Amino acid sequence: MSSTSDPTPTYDVVVIGAGFAGIYLVHKLRDELGLDVKVFERGAGIGGTWYWNRYPGARCDLESDAYSLSFNDEIEQEWDWTERYASQPEILRYINFVADKLDVRGNIELNSTVTRAVFDEDTDTWTVSCDTGASAKARYLMTATGILSVPSMPTFEGMETFEGRIYHTGDWPHEGVDFAGKRVAVIGTGSSGIQSIPVIAEQAAQLTVFQRTATFTVPAANRPVTENERNATKRSYKQLREQMRRSQVGVLLDAGIGNFADVDLRVARGELERRWRGAGMSTAMVLSDNLRSIEANEFTSQFVRDKIHEIVDDPAVARMLEPHDYPIGTKRLPIDTNYYDTFNREHVRLVSIRDTPITRFSPAGIVVGDTEYEFDAIVLATGFDASTGALDRIHIEGIDGRIMREQWRDGAESYLGLASPGFPNLFTVTGPGSPAILTNVIGSIEHHVEWIAEYIAYLRAEGITRTEATTEATEAWTAHVAELASMTLYPRAASWYMGANIPGKPRVFLAYIGGLHNYRDRCERIAADGYLGFAHADRARIPAGSAAAAAGS
Repeated sequence: MSSTSDPTPTYDVVVIGAGFAGIYLVHKLRDELGLDVKVFERGAGIGGTWYWNRYPGARCDLESDAYSLSFNDEIEQEWDWTERYASQPEILRYINFVADKLDVRGNIELNSTVTRAVFDEDTDTWTVSCDTGASAKARYLMTATGILSVPSMPTFEGMETFEGRIYHTGDWPHEGVDFAGKRVAVIGTGSSGIQSIPVIAEQAAQLTVFQRTATFTVPAANRPVTENERNATKRSYKQLREQMRRSQVGVLLDAGIGNFADVDLRVARGELERRWRGAGMSTAMVLSDNLRSIEANEFTSQFVRDKIHEIVDDPAVARMLEPHDYPIGTKRLPIDTNYYDTFNREHVRLVSIRDTPITRFSPAGIVVGDTEYEFDAIVLATGFDASTGALDRIHIEGIDGRIMREQWRDGAESYLGLASPGFPNLFTVTGPGSPAILTNVIGSIEHHVEWIAEYIAYLRAEGITRTEATTEATEAWTAHVAELASMTLYPRAASWYMGANIPGKPRVFLAYIGGLHNYRDRCERIAADGYLGFAHADRARIPAGSAAAAAGS
């Protein structure tokens, strides 16, 4: 409760965001630690990324039984996935099912965008403010804002003059969009473009795709899950989950067959053919050194280019669809359903804007060079301001007036992707510098939430009211993340992993590449060593226990 002099509600923890991470934080901190938890969510419903991303064809690129929470046996056994790769509506239903099972809705305030969070050094508490006028105080602040939650909006000249409708895949109308009989443009051929283009093509009278950079993609081979498969998975969940936690990316994928220099390339080609028919992301992992050897990578890349020419009838269009700008796998590898085949449809055309960019929008459509294309609707599949985008939009003020977005002006620096110096008692779930964006993000979320909960239990037991990542530990971790990335082909791609899709964003590799299993081991060692790399202050100055005490009231 609040003091009589300050009516601001107080809690033990304030969480920003009600996706998978926010929901699990409520359960873990409230039900297992007995803390008073408040969640602010900008959407009108829960679900995070899956609440907003409702564009045609939106679905997960990891298999459904892996892209799900593992901490609750009852949820695992009661929920039935219907497809190998779940669609957005099914994932959103699953998230709501989980929220109801855990009874977390009472802790969540919807339609509330956090605009400001300020740390009070006298009381070791955060004050959080929302655009609605709502505010709250808490000892701990947790950001569960997601990796891909802020759409990247392009600014073309004349956008406001276009007389049709403009949509962004990351902010799709919840009532859906009917493209029947319409002339439609899609700008962008990243993951959301690759998923939406085939579905829009089925509806539209005419579809024009504007492509700047050709993208590697492999077939999803999506299909319904059989009852036998579902039952077998439920019987094996315990073993499967443990194997996932001990894996490189948090999901079980087909392993590589050896390095490029050591394998029979005829065997490698045969294995590529097999995986192309249904192994998804594993297709790009046939050669074990695919992300370290440019020769290995080019072998895999050329295989996909050859497939494009097998699929696409028009050789000129096939050549335009050939990716040459980056090594395969150094950008997120989408999995698709009939993407390349879509360009065989008579009403679908591909326009390259690589050498002749979009000049402007016009009232009738889009102008490229001297050519005007007329449309009824334009879809912006232009991606997201990844990892740091949501945090940059909040005024987060730590000690000595430090502002997080200013401190990160030259690139995000964090310790373990969890904390940053100058911002005490603030934890960034799946933040920059964690392995999350290169893994099954659900596994990374679960690990972070569980590690944070154990740390808070430790702090409270020790009577510690303030913890902060040290500058030395943060600099060492950031350098380690960069060093690992430099040993791979990842930096050769102008990807959102590097912030390259956002004009003016510093080029810093945003993920720990050492694998989820190694990251988990390191975090366990840090905890066992008394949370090495964190500075603890103000032992027992304020008694632990009540939300009021935690807020300094």
